[in-house]
Amino acid sequence: MAVDYSGYKFFIFEQDGRTMTVTMNRPESLNAMTAEMHEESSRIFYDLGMDHSIDVVIFTGAGKAFSAGGDIVGMKKMYEDTEMFDRSINEAKKVVFGILDCEKVIICKMNGDAVGLGATMALFCDIIFAADHARIGDPHVRVGLAAGDGGAVIWPQAIGYARAKEYLLTGDLINAKDAAAMGLINYAVPANELDARVDAFAKKIGSGAMKSIKYTKTAINIGLKQLAHSVMDTCMAYEALTNRSQDHLEAINAFSEKRKPKFNGL
Repeated sequence: MAVDYSGYKFFIFEQDGRTMTVTMNRPESLNAMTAEMHEESSRIFYDLGMDHSIDVVIFTGAGKAFSAGGDIVGMKKMYEDTEMFDRSINEAKKVVFGILDCEKVIICKMNGDAVGLGATMALFCDIIFAADHARIGDPHVRVGLAAGDGGAVIWPQAIGYARAKEYLLTGDLINAKDAAAMGLINYAVPANELDARVDAFAKKIGSGAMKSIKYTKTAINIGLKQLAHSVMDTCMAYEALTNRSQDHLEAINAFSEKRKPKFNGL
């Protein structure tokens, strides 16, 4: 049975056979997450998982970015309204577990930069193809927040603790070629070849023995789900603490005033 996706405002769904392409659709804002889009993200992979008309999902972004992560206007609102942030914590966990629990093979087509939650969503996908000009990173610390929405789970598993700490503690972005070389993503390809490479891989997967492929994915994800369940609550609690910090407010104000933030450790 197919799923009705008509209630989604910020995602586009295009089905071709048993492959569904899902596109984040706020190109004018680099697909940064508003509160409403964040809520949609928390349930989209559960809906995809229940769609029995598809086997493969291609997940991408409209325009020149995959996703810029958090929306600065939304950050200010959540600083002022802590209950709004607390609701977002539950949604953030559902984003991660929605991807991990979805039995479909999820291919990330990283058409441009993937930042913050955008990076987390990309890295939890099963296979990641990126345009070679794209960058990926989790700069929570640069806006005075702890990296709580999944980065602390997936980065060490992908590239080891030493490298993960370097990038999560600095918030530095990594270009796609370097990300592929260190095993953070699967492939960095020329932008004009990205669609063809992803489509070819989707067809390769889709022509396989899907039941065995899905069960193999589920088996591989058991360890990741156990890890995520053991640390996500703590990670999000730390992010909630930093959401109330002076440094986070300074980062919000600095962005609005187009200047470099001056952090004081408070």
